[in-house]
Amino acid sequence: MTLTTRLSLFFLAALAAVLVAFSAALYVLAHRHLTRQLDDRLESTSRALASAAEIKPDGVEWEPEARPFPFTSSPFGDELRWSVAAEGGSIVDQSTQDDARELLAEADAGFRTGHRNPRRLERAGRAWQATRIRLAPEPTSRPVPLKHGKFSALVVTVAVPLDPVHSTLRTLAATLTGLTLAVLGVALVTSRAVCRRALAPVTRMAEAAHAMGTDLAERLPDARSTDELANLTGAFNGLLDRLAEAFERERRFAGEASHQLRTPLTALIGQIEVALRRDRTPEEYHRVLGSVLDQAGRLRRVIEALLFLARSEADARLPGVERIDLTAWTDSRLKERAESSRSADLIFAPTAGEIPVAIHPDLFGELFDAVLDNALKYSAPGTTVTVRTGRDAKGARVEIEDHGCGIAPNEVPHLFRPFFRSEIARRRGIPGVGLGLAVAARIASALGGSIDVQSEFGHGCRVAIRLPHSPIHIMTENEVSTGEAR
Repeated sequence: MTLTTRLSLFFLAALAAVLVAFSAALYVLAHRHLTRQLDDRLESTSRALASAAEIKPDGVEWEPEARPFPFTSSPFGDELRWSVAAEGGSIVDQSTQDDARELLAEADAGFRTGHRNPRRLERAGRAWQATRIRLAPEPTSRPVPLKHGKFSALVVTVAVPLDPVHSTLRTLAATLTGLTLAVLGVALVTSRAVCRRALAPVTRMAEAAHAMGTDLAERLPDARSTDELANLTGAFNGLLDRLAEAFERERRFAGEASHQLRTPLTALIGQIEVALRRDRTPEEYHRVLGSVLDQAGRLRRVIEALLFLARSEADARLPGVERIDLTAWTDSRLKERAESSRSADLIFAPTAGEIPVAIHPDLFGELFDAVLDNALKYSAPGTTVTVRTGRDAKGARVEIEDHGCGIAPNEVPHLFRPFFRSEIARRRGIPGVGLGLAVAARIASALGGSIDVQSEFGHGCRVAIRLPHSPIHIMTENEVSTGEAR
């Protein structure tokens, strides 16, 4: 079932419920109004008949010639049934229809047995409505003898058929049903047309999406509106933009990775081929093997970095996390560089007190070394590189600050992109492949932290490594072996 059909059916169902409720309410109100109107007319007719009776203390006298109208000239025509009966039930006067006596006797019996007034009754397949008035003198303190020819009380009973009311109600029901069906028919046609028009942009979007090939530059057509469909088009095109950007990054990454792998391999193969052209002295073989080892080490580092960057985010979150004191760990890591040529330039400025964090020591060591090596690489020997530890509301942090050449402001956003190298690094011939900071950023993300860079071109750079306050779950040896976390 199409969306247009579902929306149309929903609209029709809601409209049908409203129309049915309205029609039912109107029918009930019309029924009550017609019934009340009939009651009022019956009441007035019965009182008009009662005016022919003369009520005195010595009895009630019925005067047929004093009736205000013949029964044929009443508002109900010859459908009116009436009777005037004495207390004992004997008929004093009545209408001349054949069924009047039995019908009014049944109605009068119903009144005497305690039924409500007026009372509905069924006779000969027709519904009737009746009313009754009792005419009697007012009671006095002294009994008055009943005069000859008069009655102690008279009962006036009037009945009319409900056929006109039922006919009117049937006409009203047929009219309401016809109007409801007509409105629903018009609504069906209109709603489908409106839904088709409203969903036309969605249809165009689906057709455009089906027609898209492998060209990542293709986009969905503009909805040319400001509603939710325009937002959907914009969101989908934004997704395509991000996918195109990601594919382009992967393409550049693959090209740059192949270039970085090809360079050491070419140098390694070239040196081996030169060494094999003729016999060499042991010293020459030793020199060639040393060069080959350097190139192989560089190749291994590039491959390891590429493999780490190629992992998914889930695979990058490695087990073996340990809780450590960040200050003590940083101090120990810096002492391992005591034999390096730049050890005197390293200054450690820790914050007082313990800074507990949960990290993967080996991975965090690679992150720390990558940032520290960059600081030493891009600052001249003899200039200080300061390492600070601390904590704030956002978590624990390690800051590494140098006073080297710095980074141009327009290059800072690209620092963590694989194979990116700054203009000043390429111009000065500083060695590197541009993977260190990319790996560092990935490790920081895997540990739940981040890296922030602040630089002033020509005056140095400060890199802040942040780790969260809440440590990630520390996996036990049993969990590491089974691959399950608690």
